[in-house]
Amino acid sequence: MKKNSLLSSILNKIQHVSIAMALLDAAIIAGSYFFALMIRFDFHYSWIDRYYTTGYASVIIWYILIDVIMLHMFHLYQSVWKFAGAYELLRSVYAWVFAQIGVVIVYFITRIQMPVSFYIIGGLMSFGFTTMVRFMYRALSVFKDYGVSDDAIVERVMVVGAGAAGREIIQEYMHSTSLKAKVFCVVDDDARLVKKYINGVPIEGTREDIPELANKYDINKIILAIPSAPKRVQKEILDICSSTSCRVQTIPGVYQLLNGTVSIKNLRDVDVEDLLGRDPVETDLSKIGNFIKDKVVLVTGGGGSIGSELCRQVAEKQPKALIIFDIFEGNAYWIQLELKKKYGNSLNLITLIGSVRNMSRLDSIMDEYKPDIIFHAAAHKHVPLMEDSPNEAIKNNVMGTYNVADAAIRHNVKWFVLISTDKAVNPTNIMGASKRLCEMIIQMMNRRSHRLAQEKGLTQYTKFSAVRFGNVLGSSGSVIPLFKKQIEAGGPVTVTDKNIIRYFMTIPEAVALVLQAAYYAQEYDGDVFVLDMGDPVKIDDMARKLIRLSGYIPDVDIEVKYTGLRPGEKLYEERLMDEEGMQTTENKMISIGHPISMDDDEFMVQLEELEKAANSESPNIKQIVSNIVPTYVPKD
Repeated sequence: MKKNSLLSSILNKIQHVSIAMALLDAAIIAGSYFFALMIRFDFHYSWIDRYYTTGYASVIIWYILIDVIMLHMFHLYQSVWKFAGAYELLRSVYAWVFAQIGVVIVYFITRIQMPVSFYIIGGLMSFGFTTMVRFMYRALSVFKDYGVSDDAIVERVMVVGAGAAGREIIQEYMHSTSLKAKVFCVVDDDARLVKKYINGVPIEGTREDIPELANKYDINKIILAIPSAPKRVQKEILDICSSTSCRVQTIPGVYQLLNGTVSIKNLRDVDVEDLLGRDPVETDLSKIGNFIKDKVVLVTGGGGSIGSELCRQVAEKQPKALIIFDIFEGNAYWIQLELKKKYGNSLNLITLIGSVRNMSRLDSIMDEYKPDIIFHAAAHKHVPLMEDSPNEAIKNNVMGTYNVADAAIRHNVKWFVLISTDKAVNPTNIMGASKRLCEMIIQMMNRRSHRLAQEKGLTQYTKFSAVRFGNVLGSSGSVIPLFKKQIEAGGPVTVTDKNIIRYFMTIPEAVALVLQAAYYAQEYDGDVFVLDMGDPVKIDDMARKLIRLSGYIPDVDIEVKYTGLRPGEKLYEERLMDEEGMQTTENKMISIGHPISMDDDEFMVQLEELEKAANSESPNIKQIVSNIVPTYVPKD
């Protein structure tokens, strides 16, 4: 290690002394042109005519001055040569070209005519040696880095991807003096690159070779440097990586590659989004933008996981006004702060506190702000908690939805979109049953709105629809943050059942499709839009992959513990009831389930009885709900 310490000392001193570099350049330039003169006369100084020696002495000062000025103008005394590359080489060429123009100018001024070889050989040698000494600094730096003993290395790294991102990562590892890490090999799906090198690191194989190479080089960290690869490909590679015991990290995305911020410090651990293997959802942004633009949009539950993302995406589409309505002031405050920081005064943002249970508050808001579109996201969503407080699920979810929908009709709101859940299909818990009641309410309200418009001879009426989707990653009730905390704590990771299956989607994906469905609701009002959540995910498999990709071995380093299904929890979720049928839309990720016929008058009587029971804290509330929603069978 003494060798490395000595080299570091020398390199640090040279790097910060540009005067010494300029003096060295002067010596190189003088020596190069003198050497060129000696070559011309076969290295016999006595053969050189006095005219040439006098001429050399007259012009060399000018040559040195011109070269040093050019090198300075092109920032070659300010460059950090430890990281020199093509950019510095190109600037060296520019400096040399302009210096040669200066040599020509000196000739026309002094009229001193030297041998042609003097100009050609001297110029090329001065360029070659002034450039070489600079790149020698980088070579010494690389030599120093490679001099680190393998015994001192903590992280033994494999890079997946031999493209630009992979090269950037390898270079940063090579040049870092603080990281006790080394890249031992690279893999890439382009078989033509195998057995080649990137900065001295061998490309050893393709993705299929990852487990073998991890074992061969004793790798403990794998970096995915393939930001532009489709999500499906990234997932396939992650599945292979999960068969090793290596920690896996990835660069955030192709944006970092484009703006030049690929860096070790930007690496992140693999997340569940990476394991889903889905490419970004496709939506018709122009149509959605026109639907939202210049409209007053009200988002109930606007501070929640889904509601806040709705606010973000609505804000992008230039609404006339965006109203955040939430009972929790903290949630509402944070999304308000975020949007104000991003949009300033260009967004007419109104943040209001209140409850969907309070009809007079809803009437006051709608009377003052006259919303065109309502996204109703306010709801209790936590399944086990609602099992213990079923009356609250009815008061907030069911009666709250009724209140907002009823106020929407009376205040001539044009569109009402309910955020629903796949737990509403054949529900086994009170939360899911309450959301099924919400869907029934908006279907009833759509018929009521249409009927009232006909009675008044109006063509415009409030159009109601619901959007039904499964679990979203990153929501407040999601199991994924719990898994991450449990892994960080060293386990155990708790899974309710080995066979439990769920559909997952990221919050931005879900909300983008909600907005697309809201646009479709102009034509298909009264329907339930069902989002394609992709392939079902086995929670046990996901937990084990997260453990492996964090660098641990399931059931060895971190225990996976099965706790049993919680009250009201299903092994798997369904998307549609049999009676709803299925209709496609022009977006393959959005389908339509049609309303199930029901008697609206009878349903209203049932809702009134349900409200009375909930307000009186009835112990039989689940049984009352099951009488209205036949597919709900309480398990108490």
